[in-house]
Amino acid sequence: MVMPRALLQVDNMSGSRVDTGTKPPESGIFGFMINISALLGAVTMYIRYLIVEKQKESSDFVGSLFNLITLCIGLLGCIGMGIVATFQELAVPSVHDGGALMAFGAGVVYITLQSIISYKSYPQWSSRCICYIRISISVVSCIAVIPMIAFASRISITKIDWIPGEKGYVYHFVSAICEWTVAFGFVFYFLTFIRDFQRVTLRISTEMHEDF
Repeated sequence: MVMPRALLQVDNMSGSRVDTGTKPPESGIFGFMINISALLGAVTMYIRYLIVEKQKESSDFVGSLFNLITLCIGLLGCIGMGIVATFQELAVPSVHDGGALMAFGAGVVYITLQSIISYKSYPQWSSRCICYIRISISVVSCIAVIPMIAFASRISITKIDWIPGEKGYVYHFVSAICEWTVAFGFVFYFLTFIRDFQRVTLRISTEMHEDF
């Protein structure tokens, strides 16, 4: 669902580390792909919400309000992704970082709540294996997001060229590792929805109403 901000790093000729998604034209491509990911994530979350609501008709394993709150939190994370894509790191760093915090924070809460829903739907709608996988991903993501925020808050400057050994480099490096860990956690978590989606068929109906 959620991609991290521009923290993919490569070595250049000077030996420094460079954030490759912060300069045009890479930043434009990066932002465009994040917006697509946010849209697809929102659609996936809404379909998941509809599936749970349909499952509840035969077995009321979770409240409708809980399911709705989970959806809203997930959509909040998608909005955060849109903020990250629109307000780039070097242009408006405070807004960019706020969007990233919203995306990762809401994303972690979303997958945690979805794990609770999966656990409550066991064994009728979720297998033991899927429950364990989702809970494991949620735990790893929750553990990784804490040092990610803590170390990122210790970085006092916003820059794209990082040299090993300089002030703030360790905080930047550890924060980036945690950030990618959480991001891939979201990706793998969404992949666990594949079997659930294979069991349903979505239809869009159109009705015309005459004006009287």
